[in-house]
Amino acid sequence: MEMTTGLHAAFVAVVVSFAGWLLWWWNELWYAVPHNRRQTDGGAKLPPGYMGLPFFGEMMTFLWYFKILRRPDDYINSKRRKYGDGVGLYRTHLFGSPAIIACTPSANKFVLQTESSFLLVWPSLEIVGATSLVAVEGASHTRVRNFVVRAINQPDSLRKIALMVQPRVIAALDLWSQKGRVTVFNEAKKVTFENIGKYFASFEPGPVLDTLDELFKGLLDGFRAYPLNFPGTTMHRALQCREKAMAIFREELEKRKKFGVGKDKFDLMEGLMEVKDEEGKQLSDIEVLDNIVSLIVAGYVSTSLAIMWAFYYLAKFPHVLDKLREEHMPIAKKRNGDLITYEDIASCKYTSRVVEEIIRLANIAAFFFRTANKDVEYKGYKIPKGWKVICWVRYLHTNPDNFEDPMCFNPDRWNEAAKPGSYLVFGGGSRICAGNMLARLQVSVFLHHLAVGYRWELVNRDAGMTYLSHPKPNDGVEIDISKI
Repeated sequence: MEMTTGLHAAFVAVVVSFAGWLLWWWNELWYAVPHNRRQTDGGAKLPPGYMGLPFFGEMMTFLWYFKILRRPDDYINSKRRKYGDGVGLYRTHLFGSPAIIACTPSANKFVLQTESSFLLVWPSLEIVGATSLVAVEGASHTRVRNFVVRAINQPDSLRKIALMVQPRVIAALDLWSQKGRVTVFNEAKKVTFENIGKYFASFEPGPVLDTLDELFKGLLDGFRAYPLNFPGTTMHRALQCREKAMAIFREELEKRKKFGVGKDKFDLMEGLMEVKDEEGKQLSDIEVLDNIVSLIVAGYVSTSLAIMWAFYYLAKFPHVLDKLREEHMPIAKKRNGDLITYEDIASCKYTSRVVEEIIRLANIAAFFFRTANKDVEYKGYKIPKGWKVICWVRYLHTNPDNFEDPMCFNPDRWNEAAKPGSYLVFGGGSRICAGNMLARLQVSVFLHHLAVGYRWELVNRDAGMTYLSHPKPNDGVEIDISKI
């Protein structure tokens, strides 16, 4: 009897051990082994790495570093320690898919510029719009991009936008100083969305803009949701929010087509409706609407976060604020209460360096996604068809090989250009953010009015950080602010 019990216990132990081993190595056996087995002598194999647990992959490890430890850079550093630096590629399983992480300048350049092999694939085209800049490929992408860049990212457009956004920035800062204590992230979202409403469709603050604000909050939730579309799911609500937002913009577009628009009115909708390509062709109505919605999604939260980080870093590094004041006070005196111009902003070289340092260190987008549409070989390693490629650009910006003392806020580092391929805050290749100059402009406008008119202090100088879904202090940068 004792022998039978002992044998039974041993059998159970063996089964449990085998089940644990199988669970631990399942993804490796399912994904990695078949690919490595198919390699011919001397052929490409998968990069080093670990594929994680079934279904979950390495998401638990990712969350451990990003959410629990709050040391996001240690995720990549742990792989470097275990597998070496190599060519900057590691295999893994993240966000529901087998994936290859690219984390060196050369590897990221290869992925972002080899656009025939690596596509930008969205879980749901409906949520971004099938004809939007972020969704179309090839010649269609080039065509739409040219329209959008001309409408929001060229000097003529930026001149008008610089004047358009300032009244709300000035009014917001004045209101904040009257309140005395505000949470910058929350307040920055309000003024950013008001400005988006103004320069995207000339919407003034009121019920329509308030409705759009709520709809875009629901729409943004869909980008982080599992792509299941049935009543009750986050994705379903996001798609409903998008449909309602599109209806509001469609009504405005139809009104303009029927009654026209004042010649003194300039906004993105009008720009996209009027701009023509070299052959005289214009965007269709759905292309205009899809791109307005997708550009709001791309710029709303990211711009608010950049403004929030500007307050944070300037409070932490007052000598930088002093140098900004030296640059902007002469402009303010020259303008004597008038709005500053795009040319004024372009002349502020130190301000430009401050903006670049803010967006480098903030790392608002930690990584970009692509999908391999065929088997690709890179420096002896295979990137399989259908696998995600995660361009881990945060590592580029926090790597001391690329930036000296990378976690220090130092605008003077931009006296010299960054190493090639080491600075990808707006992406790379032909899909580099079409509104990158617009984003820089909005932060620069805030910096001018802050520098010449306000003083502020952080309420919680040692606030902890959260890194998901975007990096920000836990308190959203709470400040005490007053006029100078």
